[in-house]
Amino acid sequence: MSEVAIREAAESDLAEILRLYEEAGIDGGRPFTLEEARAHFARFRRYPDYRVFVALVEGAITGTYALLTMDNLAKRGARTGVVEDVAVSPVHQRQGVGRAMMHHARAQCQAAGCYKLMLSSGLPRTAAHRFYDSLGFERHGYSFVIRP
Repeated sequence: MSEVAIREAAESDLAEILRLYEEAGIDGGRPFTLEEARAHFARFRRYPDYRVFVALVEGAITGTYALLTMDNLAKRGARTGVVEDVAVSPVHQRQGVGRAMMHHARAQCQAAGCYKLMLSSGLPRTAAHRFYDSLGFERHGYSFVIRP
C-alpha cells in the first residue's frame, strides 16, 4: 500500500468528493450538482469548526470525511468530535485509506481537546461496523433519527 496523505479539502476537490459520495451511496439519492456543492462548501467554510478532509494516494483523491468539533456546556466545556460522510473509493478499500482518515480524525480531536470522537453508521453497514470496531471505537448507546 502506498502512503496515504490527508489534507483539508479545497473547492477544487469537490468533483472528486461528489464522485466518492456517489460511489459510497451516501449522497441520499439526490446528489448535488457541482455548482450546488460549491455554494454549500462556501457556506460551511464559514463555520469555525467544521472541516472536510481528503485522503490522497499517489496524488489521487481516494477518500474523504467531514469533522465537526463542537464545544459543550456540560462536561466542563470539553469538546466533542463528530465524524460524518466517510467515503473511500471502492478500488482503494481495505488498503488503509479509511484507517488513515480515522487516525487523522482522532489526532485532530486530540489537538482540539475533545473528550470523545463519535460517529454513527447505518444498521445494515455491518462491514463498516467491523471496521470501526477494529479501530477501537466502542458501541455506545443508540443513534436516533427523525426526518423533519
